[in-house]
Amino acid sequence: MSKTLLVLRHAEAGHSFSGDDFARTLTESGQAQACQVGRWLLGSSCVPEMTVVSSAMRTRQTSIWISHVLGDQAPTAELDDRIYLGSEAQLCSVLNETPETVSTLLLIAHMPGVQELSMRLTSAESQESAALEMATQWPPAGLARFELSKPWAELDGRDAVLTDFVTAGSAR
Repeated sequence: MSKTLLVLRHAEAGHSFSGDDFARTLTESGQAQACQVGRWLLGSSCVPEMTVVSSAMRTRQTSIWISHVLGDQAPTAELDDRIYLGSEAQLCSVLNETPETVSTLLLIAHMPGVQELSMRLTSAESQESAALEMATQWPPAGLARFELSKPWAELDGRDAVLTDFVTAGSAR
């Protein structure tokens, strides 16, 4: 059974004047970016069945704005403390715990983890221009879409086909 993995960097967040990175919130632009991602998911018939989110405020808010657009189709987000500042190996472990009944998973996380994980997963059969763009830059609300044919528990490296890399500006 083919599965879809969506790896999303949170939308644009403001600076923390208190120095508390974990509590940073989305800017107005970030809220609009998250809504654009939600519209792209709907337009691409790529609505997640499960969403796993870093427990940081900006990722939770990104999930909320996407869910607002998805409406009744939006799954309840699951918060996971391991995602905040998680390494590619930690993020991959989170993916490996996904129930096999889930065919489309959305992971909302942070740089550099989203990029490092995605580079680790990208197979040789991936869409070349998307892989190059993803490797070069990953702006806020950047989204990588992967297709995979193996069980979530076996996902490890070079075993997911990158089909798209979209940014908020191109996700309208």
